Amino acid sequence: MDLATPLTYVKGIGPARAALLEAKGLATVEDLLGYVPFRYEDRSNMKTIAQLAPGEMATVIASVSSAKLSGFRRRNLGMFEARFSDASRAVLVGKWFHGGYLANVLGAGLKVALFGKVEFDTYSGDLTMLHPEFEILSGDDEGDATLHVGRVVPIYEAVSKITTRLLRVFMHRILETLGPLDDPLPEHLRARFKLPDRSTAIRDTHFPPPDSDLRLLNAFRSPAQFRLIFEEFFWLECGVALKRSKARTVTGIAFEIDESVRQRVKRMLPFKPTGAQKRVIQEIAADMRQPHPMNRLLQGDVGSGKTIVAAEAAVIAIENGYQVAVLAPTEILAAQHAFYFRQILSPLGYVTALLTGSFTSREKDKLKQLVSAGLAQVVVGTHALLEKDVEFHRLGLAIIDEQHRFGVLQRLQLVQKGAQPDVLVMTATPIPRTLAMTLYGDLDVSTIDEMPPGRKPIITKHATADHIEQVYSSLKRQVAEGRQAYVVYPVIEESETQAMKAALKMYEHLSREVYPDLAVGLMHGRLSGDEKEDVMQRFKQGRIQILVSTTVIEVGMDVPNASVMVVEQAERFGLAQLHQLRGRVGRGAAQSYCILVTEKMNDAARERIRTLVDSTDGFHISEIDLKLRGPGEFFGTKQSGLPSLRVANILRDAEILEIARREAVDFVARPPSEEDLRRAVAYIRDHWQRRYGLVTVG
Repeated sequence: MDLATPLTYVKGIGPARAALLEAKGLATVEDLLGYVPFRYEDRSNMKTIAQLAPGEMATVIASVSSAKLSGFRRRNLGMFEARFSDASRAVLVGKWFHGGYLANVLGAGLKVALFGKVEFDTYSGDLTMLHPEFEILSGDDEGDATLHVGRVVPIYEAVSKITTRLLRVFMHRILETLGPLDDPLPEHLRARFKLPDRSTAIRDTHFPPPDSDLRLLNAFRSPAQFRLIFEEFFWLECGVALKRSKARTVTGIAFEIDESVRQRVKRMLPFKPTGAQKRVIQEIAADMRQPHPMNRLLQGDVGSGKTIVAAEAAVIAIENGYQVAVLAPTEILAAQHAFYFRQILSPLGYVTALLTGSFTSREKDKLKQLVSAGLAQVVVGTHALLEKDVEFHRLGLAIIDEQHRFGVLQRLQLVQKGAQPDVLVMTATPIPRTLAMTLYGDLDVSTIDEMPPGRKPIITKHATADHIEQVYSSLKRQVAEGRQAYVVYPVIEESETQAMKAALKMYEHLSREVYPDLAVGLMHGRLSGDEKEDVMQRFKQGRIQILVSTTVIEVGMDVPNASVMVVEQAERFGLAQLHQLRGRVGRGAAQSYCILVTEKMNDAARERIRTLVDSTDGFHISEIDLKLRGPGEFFGTKQSGLPSLRVANILRDAEILEIARREAVDFVARPPSEEDLRRAVAYIRDHWQRRYGLVTVG
């Protein structure tokens, strides 16, 4: 058996179980060995029941002599009680509150390993364990009982019907039949960090030696675990470093930035830029001067002024005779960008064109001709820009907004429409530094960490649905003072139609019953491009005082006079989305408010709402969001290119990631020998695609 052996051929797995494992992404022996325990229990204190003493944690192997359920059977709320005995003839009682489900699990005669804290029940005089961990040791797949007790025992997350005990048996069988493994990690690193070899690291992670420190194991800091985490990060960061160094060798456009270009940029600026904006445009300009393509991520909080920085970069490209493409994820945001770019670039004589999916074929053809002839200097659009027949006369700069909504391949599609254009990707979902290093390791990162002067922090309040009348009254007071407001409804996963109906119903309720004397407007995803544009313009001009909307306004609406946002059923939204929505207000000089109205909340929703009420800092919110949801869910899309790490965890292992990154960058820049680098590139190429799903390197 070797690492590439399909799991079907492992004794006891077979085709049915192999299919369950494959659904979890575990197809080969190597995959299964990468499925490491999520915690460990010390079950080495093995005793007979007669040897047990109250107060100790212990493991016993015993048989169920009787079992009963008392209390509320109907809702599984009763107390389940089982009596156990062993060769010592003594009795131990196991008790589980809300244990109705165990009535079908623990029956008389079953042999069980029990692990828990021993207590003395003064009422009955019995030795008891309350909610002990247990594993049934009889049955077809018993395996070796010593795997499950009498040692530090690995606990795996069950895979469908495959229990932690079965996984333990399979891991043991594989490790017994697997020969010594090649160790791809460079020798000088193994020696410097005193890392165990690969075979030992895998074996000790699954079945820790008897003298293992349980605290280190559960903190994922045993020598074996450290080695596997470091290795995973090291290869990922090597791949990223190779991608970067390869990009540095590609010939791109070296833009000239002379005094006349600087004057054009100054003429375009509608206000004095902040210190952070100045710093960031200097970083971008320095990149654009270089003779290889710029690959830069620009991140900044909602309303921090990223678009004006992008417009400055656009002027540099246009003044050098090139076109600029601006890719946005939604029609509303594309329309907003087009409106903004037109406003500030038309005085300089530049033409801005907008291309979205809802245009008629005739309109699209006209625009495409304009673009291919080079008569439109800035072309703003949605995915429609990526269509094959959209050809640029001379594309020099690609700006991608809300980068996490697009995949790596879509970025590539746009870039291929020019001869190695510069790329600027923007996001208002600030990414914690550790994640940015991993996810966007091939990009240089610029951060706008300062808000424009005169902006007041938005006051966020929480209200429950039964206080909605007070919420409506405070909204009316703001409108009476000449302000405007948003009322937002959630889009239920994949169902814009349902959200549209909810918004429509609410629009009718608010316009007829609550605010019959005010101008109430409606915005949702099913409106045509022209209808959306019309609603936006009327809201901007103040002809609509209250805009009822689904989340289509999440990005792109910029109305300085709007100072109140009411978010209905706020518990249904994610943290980042709520923060984005809130950023639609607070864009003028007046104090702005965001009121989060909730119906039923679980603990996670409570934590999200509390975070927003307490903080307006996007970076802090993004850190909390990452902790609440975990790295895999943070972007909500697989296409974002987030690597699927097995042992390593970006949150828990941030400091190991830093070490591995430093070593990887150093290794790629100064390898011990050409042969070492060649071997590393070959290893990454073989493992990169399948493991991380990122673009091939080397």
